[in-house]
Amino acid sequence: MAEVLPLRALRYELGAVGSLGVVAAPPYDVIDPARRADLAARSPFNVVEIDLPRADGGDPYLHAETTLQAWRQQGIVVQDREPALWALTQEFVGPDGERRTRRGFFARVRIEEYGPGRIRPHERTHPGPKEDRLALTRATRTNLSPIFCLFADPLEAAWSAIEPSTTGEPFGGLSDDDGTEHRLWRVEDPRVHELVSDVLADAELLIADGHHRYETARLYGDEVGGDGEHRYVLTFLCALSDPGLAVFPTHRLVSGLDESRRLALGEALERLFEVEEVSHEQLEPPPAAPGIAIGYLDSFDGRPLRLTLRDDAAVDAALPDHSTAYRHLDTAVLEALVLRGALGMSEDDISHLRGIAYSKDTNDARDAVADGRAQAAFFMRSTPVDLVQEIAREGESMPPKSTYFFPKVPTGLVFNPLQ
Repeated sequence: MAEVLPLRALRYELGAVGSLGVVAAPPYDVIDPARRADLAARSPFNVVEIDLPRADGGDPYLHAETTLQAWRQQGIVVQDREPALWALTQEFVGPDGERRTRRGFFARVRIEEYGPGRIRPHERTHPGPKEDRLALTRATRTNLSPIFCLFADPLEAAWSAIEPSTTGEPFGGLSDDDGTEHRLWRVEDPRVHELVSDVLADAELLIADGHHRYETARLYGDEVGGDGEHRYVLTFLCALSDPGLAVFPTHRLVSGLDESRRLALGEALERLFEVEEVSHEQLEPPPAAPGIAIGYLDSFDGRPLRLTLRDDAAVDAALPDHSTAYRHLDTAVLEALVLRGALGMSEDDISHLRGIAYSKDTNDARDAVADGRAQAAFFMRSTPVDLVQEIAREGESMPPKSTYFFPKVPTGLVFNPLQ
């Protein structure tokens, strides 16, 4: 059973910082050094100072700890006396050009072991980010950045309980660099809290984004031991039936192809796939394309191609221990037959980005081949949410970057103290 509760949030005091727009940031794992510098220049209190700390040769985690302590002492961040849920709407234009509004809310969720009826992951994780996030959590004793979970609520009972609280002026809002309009409301009514907790009591939560943060929270809770606030994690929750929920693809960029690997790749593609030349605009296959369909472009031939798997038997042979749902996943098929099969990549290679990189933008992936950042690109289509659910129910984890939930949930809207 999922235990979803309101939190006594630690939050920015808007009178002290001006607006959420100058202090919020994207999740730490999508911020490069140039973007971090830009965010830090917007305000000395931007959340990157504690969530992505830099210490100029010193201890970054100590910097985060002392900075957060100073902000609390100065009234830059304050903790609410009463628990609340925090409703968030995100109005955005997706990579497909369609305008949507996604709705959800922040709460604290009791940390559970992965399993049926509790919490499910959907992608594999890597050790490096978990070590960093654990050190940061030890230093700050706070969830600084939320995880993002999905739950089944076909009648939209949770949002129906919350929505009346969003008719008034929001607590705050911001327009981010992607043009998404975020609006945040504090929901203080205990009756709403009880209704939402009851709706989610029997729900299974599926982690959409933030696997490393969730596993870090679990490690930290076990490390501290006993019961208390450290057994909960800050979570943004969104219903699977929400009309604004959308999943977009992440394309694969391949490099390091010497002559023998290039020949092996070409032979595998001809043997395993029907190959059809398409226009550059058709490189990303449409969602309704039958079977396993992947776009392909390389710097050797230069022709944009559509690859359609010839025979499911090749996948069955390569993934005998996986479910039918997993074997219907484009990214899993590409990983098994091409990245590992034809190119001989190991899981360690994929984990540490040796010979592979990712792009969330079709034009950028195409340009990467043209400008030499990649020798080849595989263009994926979006993974349906119901397939993500089905694979998670089987207890399986998808290859990294199999889903791209857009927009990201900003860091800095609310924090969850762990003591």
